[in-house]
Amino acid sequence: MSAPKILILRAPGINCERETHDAFTRAGGAPSFVHVNELVQAPDRLFDYRVLAVPGGFAYGDDISSGRVLAQELRHRLGDRLLRFVDRGGLAIGICNGFQVLVRLGLLPCTQGRLEEEVTLTHNLSNHYECRWVTLRTQKSRCVFLPPDLTLRWPAAHGEGRLIPRDTRLAQVLRDEGYAALCYVDAEGQPTEQYPQNPNGAPMGFAGLCDRSGRVLGMMPHPDRSYLPTHMPDWRRRQLADGTLPRDGDGMVVFTEMVKVARAEG
Repeated sequence: MSAPKILILRAPGINCERETHDAFTRAGGAPSFVHVNELVQAPDRLFDYRVLAVPGGFAYGDDISSGRVLAQELRHRLGDRLLRFVDRGGLAIGICNGFQVLVRLGLLPCTQGRLEEEVTLTHNLSNHYECRWVTLRTQKSRCVFLPPDLTLRWPAAHGEGRLIPRDTRLAQVLRDEGYAALCYVDAEGQPTEQYPQNPNGAPMGFAGLCDRSGRVLGMMPHPDRSYLPTHMPDWRRRQLADGTLPRDGDGMVVFTEMVKVARAEG
């Protein structure tokens, strides 16, 4: 069975595309770099791929607000096609700045099935950029490729990561109806709003969301910076009895499971 084709989006200021490409390659996918200018000039090219990945970085310098410029470009040049891509069975992931792009685009959480900005990602409550390892718990969610009840350690690196729904009702929908796929957790494994376990102060510990279909996932922490065993801060203590290391770091599960689902669905 052929490896599923994965579109790794490039745009000015994106700087995590090589890590994302390598992680998908290790997972058994067939990733390709595609610049946003190439995609908007030939928008139907999107349908040649099974997975769309929007990596982290500072797209267009994060002018106006993080991810806003790239989100507007995608909305106005590719909006309907992005919805059709998902409706046809495509998968998508946005990591950190890529998550900010998908939120401002309206592809996440997309509770009504249309491109509408329902949540925002705003400045951390600490009022400064946060760069630290965090502990996450995957929730029972709509996501078709992220297993529940995993405890993961990924690095967070962002200044605008506090996920705020537009109202209290929507916050409860996200929590109770399976949109909140990832949460920051405390030492007991419970979702937390306490700093520094929650580096930005997001309510209910929200660290990542999936969409209504479960085929689009975004998160603020970086699986692309924790997919190798030597990425992990305690990698020496993770050595196996024979002195070797586990094959993967904690972030690899996202890429492996996405490729597995894409391959199974053909």
